[in-house]
Amino acid sequence: MKKIILGQESIYDGNLILVNGDHQVCASGREDLMPVGNRDVLLKRQAGLLLWELLKKIDATKSIALVSGFRSHKEQQEIWDDSVAESGWDFTKKFVAAPGHSEHETGLAIDLGLEKEEIDFICPEFPYDGICGKFRKYAASYGFVERYPAGKEAVTGIGHEPWHFRYVGVPHAVILSEEGLTLEEYMDFLHEYPYDKPYHYRGNGLEAVVFWQEALKGEHTLVSLPEEYPCWISGNNVDGFIITEWRGMYGCQKELRRA
Repeated sequence: MKKIILGQESIYDGNLILVNGDHQVCASGREDLMPVGNRDVLLKRQAGLLLWELLKKIDATKSIALVSGFRSHKEQQEIWDDSVAESGWDFTKKFVAAPGHSEHETGLAIDLGLEKEEIDFICPEFPYDGICGKFRKYAASYGFVERYPAGKEAVTGIGHEPWHFRYVGVPHAVILSEEGLTLEEYMDFLHEYPYDKPYHYRGNGLEAVVFWQEALKGEHTLVSLPEEYPCWISGNNVDGFIITEWRGMYGCQKELRRA
């Protein structure tokens, strides 16, 4: 076994950080940004590469518009203020995350819309059929989930946004999709799977072990990892870390090719 020492700052970084009304963005999100395809929209490198690969797979690089990716805190503040002025407080609170609490500030979120002459920046059209439905069919296998589904408004604190997708990586996007969980619910779900009782995922050519590690308050956290398996560690932006061990080499190689 190899030992990894994680500092408190590591809680606030990684593909699985939870950002919502209760948990603000603590990292800048600017690190490792890249333009997606030939567009001006920026995402974290791995998320951007996978999103563009998915759009190419379904031949949608010209039919699906990349409406909004990474936003600075200043940009999010301007969007919030403009929305309040133009559409009112109730609409803004429902569809626009407060500055400092927006996933767009992480570089891991993307708003998508049907490509057309005029696109609503706040609520772009992204239906569940046609090319958008095809995108949804493959989204989880490329690490993306619809972040604010219908019926989960009380959990996420945001209205139904069929256009807003969040990169969490594989196998997490697949687990979220299969279990019907939001990211908030997934954090609670993983608390039931500590190091000595991990969650085992097998399916779609993937095999992985996932477990949650509580962060020691005010101290560094020591994590033991196996030597024989590649491992990824992400903070959850709340109270600890999510560790993913790749057991199926197909899944590992598929992800690492795009890292």
